[in-house]
Amino acid sequence: MEGLNVLDVIDPNTVLTHLKANDKKEALQEMTDCLAHAGYLKDTDTYLKDVYQRESEGATGIGGYIAIPHGKSEGVQKIGVSIAVLDHEIDWETLDDHGVRVIVLFAVGSDDASAREHLKLLSLFARKLGRDSVVEALLQADTPVDVRNAFKH
Repeated sequence: MEGLNVLDVIDPNTVLTHLKANDKKEALQEMTDCLAHAGYLKDTDTYLKDVYQRESEGATGIGGYIAIPHGKSEGVQKIGVSIAVLDHEIDWETLDDHGVRVIVLFAVGSDDASAREHLKLLSLFARKLGRDSVVEALLQADTPVDVRNAFKH
């Protein structure tokens, strides 16, 4: 994963635009199902339980309408990420008390090597999501290609 680029890990099959979820639970379920269908998960129940466990430890909403939920889990088949863009804001525990419209959900195994990769991924995405131009492009994204292109900013 040396020299890894955010674009290398964005799979169009795990990108959801115009997601109609009404709350965090619906959004996370849809994104988990998407990861499972694309072959990233071997046990969705275990994975979701681990994501909620991490959610209970502190806010994953980083502000600017963005959330980065994650959880290291035995339920993961291979490292991946699902990105959802919602047409409307949903409630989420965030650092700026706004809701969320973009969710970046990581699927990472629970072994040590996966944990290291997880930290690299989190850092890569956090750096990109710190740029206003990336966030603006994500909020306007209509298609998985638009989402991927947003990370080129």
